Amino acid sequence: AFLGPPEVNITPCLNCINVTIKLPASHYREKGKLLSLVDIYEELDYEITLKSQNQEHKMPLEKTTEEVFSTVIEELYPSRNYCVSVVVAASLNKHSVPSPWKCVPSDSMARPGYHAATVAGAMCVSLVIAAALKCLHAGGYFLQSKSLPHALV
Repeated sequence: AFLGPPEVNITPCLNCINVTIKLPASHYREKGKLLSLVDIYEELDYEITLKSQNQEHKMPLEKTTEEVFSTVIEELYPSRNYCVSVVVAASLNKHSVPSPWKCVPSDSMARPGYHAATVAGAMCVSLVIAAALKCLHAGGYFLQSKSLPHALV
């Protein structure tokens, strides 16, 4: 039986990628209960392949005993597109199907949350200006409702 493909999601962080991996489902049942791969093999190996600018780099083989887990790939260049594929294997089963490639655009790695920060900053500036105008209006610096004395007209 082939293992995989695992379910992979990636989210950008500053010069890094957070990779969340969900092990593939098994089709084995015991006493009516569907067994997970962890139930069957206890420990599984996974290997992440990172692709960027037509270069592929296989990360060192890692082990897991969890159904869903995350790992962070660090020290990446901010202005590149990166794609990730994961393959899962067990000591007794080396037949694996890799996950489809998942990619993260380069601009989202350079400035995660950049747009949200810009909007929040603009709102803060607007509130400060509105408060200043309210104070000036209350102090009578403009939009005066009192008429000027006749001598000043």
